[in-house]
Amino acid sequence: MLGIDPKGDLKGRTALVTGAGRGIGRAIAVGLAQAGASVLLNDLDRDVVFETGTLIDQAGGVAKSMPGDLTKADFPEKLVNATLAGFGSLDIIVNNAGYTWDNVIQKTTDEQFQAMLDIHVVAPFRVLRAASNWIRETAKKEQAESRRVMRKVVNITSISGMDGIAGQAGYGSGKAGIIGLTKVMAKEWGRYNVNVNAVGFGFIETRLTQALGGEIDVQGRKIKVGVQDAVRETLRAQNPLGRFGTPEEAAGPVLFFCSPLSDYVTGEVLLCSGGSHV
Repeated sequence: MLGIDPKGDLKGRTALVTGAGRGIGRAIAVGLAQAGASVLLNDLDRDVVFETGTLIDQAGGVAKSMPGDLTKADFPEKLVNATLAGFGSLDIIVNNAGYTWDNVIQKTTDEQFQAMLDIHVVAPFRVLRAASNWIRETAKKEQAESRRVMRKVVNITSISGMDGIAGQAGYGSGKAGIIGLTKVMAKEWGRYNVNVNAVGFGFIETRLTQALGGEIDVQGRKIKVGVQDAVRETLRAQNPLGRFGTPEEAAGPVLFFCSPLSDYVTGEVLLCSGGSHV
């Protein structure tokens, strides 16, 4: 079971987690709930996000689910407003939602490239912009009362955005973009006692890194995902730990950045890759 502290470091805190329906996002949401946070869950897939909510409820945690498409211009604001309406606060934001849509650059369409930017950097930008008024006004009130309340933003990036992976012009660009947004927001929101950091994943065992042949449905598009068996074996052999990570292991660094343990850490990118960069 995942958790930051069995005593509940995050009791009384509210978290918003996107892409919380499965894999790493689900592990993050469950971990936050186990640490005492109330969690607003978002995912494009309605069924799986409610499954995550049920898991949290059955374990004694508190969660609400709001399925929907983050790439719709008005949805991020609705999501933030729903979190505030449902829980009365917004202390942790984890911009985790994403997927891969790969191809070499000469075969990458404008639609494909833009889709990667939309989900990996435009949607997180809109979520943070939507939360900005509440975060700033709340921090000012707390400061007027001589209180310092630390809040957290964790953006998800990738080794593709840091070191590049062939065939991922769009994905790598989006994941590099979110690093830039992280660095900027750390400087803008430091005055409001917000830590803004990023976690960059290597190869984690999810449906996106499964053996080639899988398929996901995004807005009616059937997108092939997965990695060729030979490439998977090469990557595994080259990894210093000799294996891919689990979603629970991937959630660990995110939970660190959500916890009081990271109150004096901001503007950083922490790699969770088992020591591999490619």
